[in-house]
Amino acid sequence: MTSTLVFQSQFDSFTEWRALLAPLLPGVHICRDDEIEDPDSVHYVLTWKPPHGFFARFPNLKLLVNLGAGVDALVERDDLPAVPITRVSDPDMGRMMASYVLFAVLRYARDIPAFERAQREHRWHYLHPRLPASVRVGVLGLGELGSYAALELARQGFDVRGWSRSPKQLDGVSCVNGMDSLDGFLGGSNILVVMLPLTEQTRGLLDAERLALLPKGACFINVSRGAVVDQQALTDALISGQIGEATLDVFDREPLPPEDPLWALDNVLITPHLASIAIPASAARQVADNILRLGRGEAVLHQVDPARGY
Repeated sequence: MTSTLVFQSQFDSFTEWRALLAPLLPGVHICRDDEIEDPDSVHYVLTWKPPHGFFARFPNLKLLVNLGAGVDALVERDDLPAVPITRVSDPDMGRMMASYVLFAVLRYARDIPAFERAQREHRWHYLHPRLPASVRVGVLGLGELGSYAALELARQGFDVRGWSRSPKQLDGVSCVNGMDSLDGFLGGSNILVVMLPLTEQTRGLLDAERLALLPKGACFINVSRGAVVDQQALTDALISGQIGEATLDVFDREPLPPEDPLWALDNVLITPHLASIAIPASAARQVADNILRLGRGEAVLHQVDPARGY
């Protein structure tokens, strides 16, 4: 029986992924989810946010590959097959995320929003530049992408602090861990960068009470998942000035509805969940290698633990 790899995503290019995977997997038939000829032959699924019940058609599934680093759309469901789940993890995703975070931090550290407002008002407005070392940047979440971003910020000379659930050590980054240290960490962050995975433990973690711990006028950057934050509490904090500025790439509902009040706030920059995406040119070999490893009876790499949520 020919093995089939099914591709399912509304946001990624099937043509590009197939062109790159086909030479690496000559014995595997690669098709879209609406082109499946024999569901019994489907051994591998490459997917991003599949609909509920999607996997029920594939009784012989052997591997599920998530098209990205965040796997909350997979682990928070009750129809997962009992097969290994892997996530895409490649340096290009890390560089892309770090560049977005660096852009957002620099925009606030150099007071660019104030100059943008002055320009709209035809007003010459001078603010003296600050040294990076005088700006305390807190990176909330030191996983693969969070660590990459924290190290890049430290390389740029910022006073970088990192928080994680378990102990971490990063050169040039003051790391703390555990819930007992979270409140103090938030209180010491002039700019907070949220990079946590979405799990049962992190859902709604940044509620109104915790957002109030940030220094008044702090800047807020979220590149993780919208549900980590109480979005209404965040909106209220932006309106009141408790949070001075925000760069938001993720939201509790996506796309962000046109009537959402965040659109109208001039202290918010909104981007459509693109801080870091899977790049086929650099990730295809990793996907193919895991399929080949499975065929040789070897453990796959970058496997997700559904119990932990990452």
